[in-house]
Amino acid sequence: MKSIEDNQVKLALEDGMVFSGRRFGAEGEMDGEVIFNTGMSGYQEVLSDPSYKGQIVAMTYPLIGNYGVSPEDDESRGLFLTGFVVRERSKISSNWRAENELDSYLRENNVVGIEGIDTRLLTSHIRRSGALKAVISTKDMNDQSLIEKAKNSPGLVGRDLVKEVTCSQAYEWWQGTEGGNQRSEDSKKKTKKHVVVLDCGVKYNILRELVNYGCKVTVMPASAKSEEVLALTPDGLLLSNGPGDPEGVPYVAETVRQLIGKIPIFGICLGHQMLGLAFGGKTYKLKFGHHGCNHPVKDVRTGKIAITVQNHGFCVKMKESKGKYYVDGNKDVEVTHINLNDGTCEGLRHKELPVFSVQFHPEAAPGPHDAKYLFNEFMEIMKSRKGYAKTKRS
Repeated sequence: MKSIEDNQVKLALEDGMVFSGRRFGAEGEMDGEVIFNTGMSGYQEVLSDPSYKGQIVAMTYPLIGNYGVSPEDDESRGLFLTGFVVRERSKISSNWRAENELDSYLRENNVVGIEGIDTRLLTSHIRRSGALKAVISTKDMNDQSLIEKAKNSPGLVGRDLVKEVTCSQAYEWWQGTEGGNQRSEDSKKKTKKHVVVLDCGVKYNILRELVNYGCKVTVMPASAKSEEVLALTPDGLLLSNGPGDPEGVPYVAETVRQLIGKIPIFGICLGHQMLGLAFGGKTYKLKFGHHGCNHPVKDVRTGKIAITVQNHGFCVKMKESKGKYYVDGNKDVEVTHINLNDGTCEGLRHKELPVFSVQFHPEAAPGPHDAKYLFNEFMEIMKSRKGYAKTKRS
């Protein structure tokens, strides 16, 4: 039987703050940027989102793990985050869909978890100080040693984390939210459009939503060249979400730059930032990022507000002129959505070309479905191929 000391784990921040708690999940030591997520549920989708590569995720909701883990809720082929922080891990998994529980899920995916710490204090500290580099460890219990390791960890700025989460080769995706891993021959005949997805760390629900709209979906590695994309003669290109600093993956922005004007493009999260860079814009690091399911965003075209799912630590820089916002460096690219919490850029569109993007996640998983109308807009743009489709929300 293990002693209390055997189950001890520490979380040390680069500024000297150290938390001691109880271990669950895997044993080991990992570094990463510590951030907080405000979602009240959806912990499995958070854990399996490749955009968290290089980060230690703290959940602000106090009880995590109460409905277990279901394979159907995975958003990628594995877990890419480097640590998981909760106030209390539920010892009971109560859900008819559950096939696993949180502790073993983390152990199987080699992720260290810590519980029993003051997550409200940690969250408040991050809000004041900004996202911090950190180390989570079950091996080293020396505070000063851990703090030094946190200080010397690489962080996110300038790193290419996309290459560590993208697929190794192109593949087709046929699964929709109705389940099943292969569509019938009859349903294939009803396919409306062929969409290539540039995989920077794509969430499965983006692919599922495209299939729900009747699309044939081909997923390509982030390193794919523009000529490789065009060789498939797709009707549209979707730039996926992904981890880290957008300026750390200049090859993706260059590929996007070469495809602008040749094919309708829809960018999500990191894909939105890639478009901003491809249009000559700039990105910058947010103080503590946006991570959760409850961020209000205003569509400046309609004045309507959506509650959105967000997961990003960087943002596209924008400028204002005569009451309108545009990408800093390109007045032909208008800002379409604004975050109502901090006024940052949440969406872009080109005035003439069939290209648009959003910083938030319209596919949800987890979170509200307010923004799913954007997939319909993408379908309309692919149909028209004549610029930005001014469709109504369904």
